[in-house]
Amino acid sequence: MSNRALIVIDIQESFRQLEAWPQTLHPDIAERAERLVSLARAAGDLVVWVLHTEPGSGGAFDPASGHVRYLDGLSGPREGEVAVRKTSHNPFTTTNLQQVLTQHGVTELVVCGIRAEQCVETTARVGFDLGYQVTYVADAVTTEPLGGLSAEEVVERTKLVLSGRFAEIATIAELEAVAASAA
Repeated sequence: MSNRALIVIDIQESFRQLEAWPQTLHPDIAERAERLVSLARAAGDLVVWVLHTEPGSGGAFDPASGHVRYLDGLSGPREGEVAVRKTSHNPFTTTNLQQVLTQHGVTELVVCGIRAEQCVETTARVGFDLGYQVTYVADAVTTEPLGGLSAEEVVERTKLVLSGRFAEIATIAELEAVAASAA
């Protein structure tokens, strides 16, 4: 096991139930994230699977809805991998994630998932504040337009505010190239 963990954040059916889903930047987010899962598994990295829940809300994120499950295209957790369900914007606040990462000796995080500027960005920021080296994979995140910004502009803004402060910014292809050169 390496000292790195891939955190797959909220790539779940709940989002496909929302009115904004047709405007999402990368509707193929599951396939994009699965490329990172394959890399992480090949490298011996810990894979952490995160689902967002809003119990009792009656909405798409309520576990009773049946939509709080991984999007098709994701392999999902294997034995030895970690799965958490969060009720906050990041998986550190309402789960035992930090304890699990400490037990595994993790010092580096690679983050991807849904809502680039919300749950993925918040996870990157909190992770950095907790002392982790964070890599934000900019083409393995998605979101929808927000406040007059296109989805692309939201992701660009997120990269800008994280880069050099809270995270290194990478692409899937860059991480694949690093893995290939290390093999």
